[in-house]
Amino acid sequence: MFADIGYAIAALGYFALLLLLFTGRKSGIAKYLLVTATLITCLWAASNVSLLGWQTHISHFFAADAIRQWVWVLFLAACLRSDFSSFKEIILRPISLSLLVLPSIAIITAFTSTLPYLWQYSLHTLIALQMLIVLELVYRQAGELKWAYKPLILFLGALSLWDFVTYANATMINQIGENYVSARGYIYVALLPFLILAIRRISYWGVAIFVSRDVVLHSTLLLVAGGYLFLMAMVGYLVKFMGGSWSYPLQFVLVGVSLILLVSLFISHNFRTKIKVFITKHFYANQFDYRVEWVKLTDILSEQQDSLTGVYQTSLSGMLQAVEYESGVLLKLNKNGWQQVAAIDGGRSRQYDASKMTLLQSFFDQKGWIIDISELRVKPHQYDELSDKSYFMESFDYQLVVPIFRHETLWGMALLDAESEHIKSLNWELRDYINAVTAQVSNYIFQFEGAQALAENAQFAAFSRMSAFVLHDLKNVMAQIDLILANAQQHKSNPEFIDDTFETLEHTKSRMDKMLKQLTEKKTSPSHGQLQTDLAQLLNSVVEKRCQGVQPIPAVSCESELLVQIDAEKFANVMYHLINNAQQATKNDGYVLIDAGRVSANGQDNIVVTIKDNGEGMSADFIETRLFKPFDTTKGNAGMGIGAYDAKSYIEQIGGVIAVDSELGQGTTFTLSIPVTE
Repeated sequence: MFADIGYAIAALGYFALLLLLFTGRKSGIAKYLLVTATLITCLWAASNVSLLGWQTHISHFFAADAIRQWVWVLFLAACLRSDFSSFKEIILRPISLSLLVLPSIAIITAFTSTLPYLWQYSLHTLIALQMLIVLELVYRQAGELKWAYKPLILFLGALSLWDFVTYANATMINQIGENYVSARGYIYVALLPFLILAIRRISYWGVAIFVSRDVVLHSTLLLVAGGYLFLMAMVGYLVKFMGGSWSYPLQFVLVGVSLILLVSLFISHNFRTKIKVFITKHFYANQFDYRVEWVKLTDILSEQQDSLTGVYQTSLSGMLQAVEYESGVLLKLNKNGWQQVAAIDGGRSRQYDASKMTLLQSFFDQKGWIIDISELRVKPHQYDELSDKSYFMESFDYQLVVPIFRHETLWGMALLDAESEHIKSLNWELRDYINAVTAQVSNYIFQFEGAQALAENAQFAAFSRMSAFVLHDLKNVMAQIDLILANAQQHKSNPEFIDDTFETLEHTKSRMDKMLKQLTEKKTSPSHGQLQTDLAQLLNSVVEKRCQGVQPIPAVSCESELLVQIDAEKFANVMYHLINNAQQATKNDGYVLIDAGRVSANGQDNIVVTIKDNGEGMSADFIETRLFKPFDTTKGNAGMGIGAYDAKSYIEQIGGVIAVDSELGQGTTFTLSIPVTE
């Protein structure tokens, strides 16, 4: 009697709703199906009133439930689009046919009694689970219509969930639970206001369904939950089949535990997030074609840039194109704070408060995460380390804030944004993708900055090197002037000395002019200053005029007319340096021997000059690692460390070779081989 009252009230309630629907002015396929579904629900409730005697066998119970479910599934299929023009178009749509398969099988098997009761229970369990999945898809993709569709989802979802529990329990104990059946009429009455509210809210029907990651995630969760409940039902059946029994308290405990698991899948954020990442990583296609995107990014970064400004602008452009955004700002952290080094405006002016960027700096120092402002506004608790969230939640115009690190130190950050319809949700894949793009872009920036710093250092090094060579030449000039002054008192009355002095001063002026010319002219011809020169005469001149002030005096032994195309002054300086070094490394009673002659080998004529002494000598390690290294000297402040380097560089420049043979305590021999060219 208690159950009959509930079903009778439900039948009257849905009959009243049916009358209201007939008085409404709205029309369309969805309305006609809603009228049909309401009518069938009214008749279904009346058929469960035992006093009417409409259900005389359990197959009638199955048939009534199957017809009701079939109509509501068809109505829900009609809600998936708003442009249906006929019932035929709705039914023949592939998604509708797939949804109606299970209810149709249930109707046929109910009238033909071809399935055992256990399979009937299982079939209706699957129909209820299917309805829950479809309702979840509709709600997830309703977008701005969620508010309107929510009452309808609650109405059908609650009814389907109750059907699911009823038939899952029946599968466990292999019979319909009387308490579940008795309560259904009252449940349908209690949920009727939700259906009425949905009818008032929904101005038009139609929600486009498409496959997305969220769809896969939530549908999978429902399938997992349903599979678990279905497994519990099968376990119950096995217990029943083996001769055991299920008490009602135990049934309610198992169903309650199952429902708690189902709810936990939707309430636990961390649990859902872990499952979502696992499913997306292993069972779903990537959002980006990384090969194509990487080629595009590489093409952008390969553009030739001549300044840091261009590099920063190209880097920002590459980041924006990678995520398909159109506006952004690149900020660099300097000692004085944040400096905007690049900006791209996609059309809408976007603003940021530079003074607030220090808050982001503190957050990045602690976390180093990409900040999604959209997520911050919805889930501020995930950004507890960010102080003064109100500015970024209310006034900040950019969606993504991407930190750029250099050796774990914050270098800068990029602010990225797009029009609302193009904004992407920062899921795990987009986060990893942006991190990879940022690493590539940052390497591009750092390499250019490093190259520019290296170029500047090279310029300073070149300047220092040039200064050292100038000082080295000045040192040689000063040696000549010192020699004049040292002999002036003794020979100032000697006309030959005076003539030699003027000749030396003229030569000194010529050398100074040449140095100044080299300093002021950026480009010089490789053959500039190279004339046919007699090496024998040049060597004798160097020894006689520049090497007489240091003991031992070198002895020269040369063939006559050793003609070669060289810069006589430069070669004279090289020979003076090598001879002077030999003199300084040799005791006064030692010797320095200079020999020059023509040698022919392999069809090539060479002039070979040797400078041999019996001085201190050098170790093999010193010759290999230090002798020709610029700015490395053993003379302390008295030497520049470039004489040997300059000699080697010049001899190799004219195509010659310089070799060294030395042993500690035994002396040293320098051998210069210079090719003879016509």
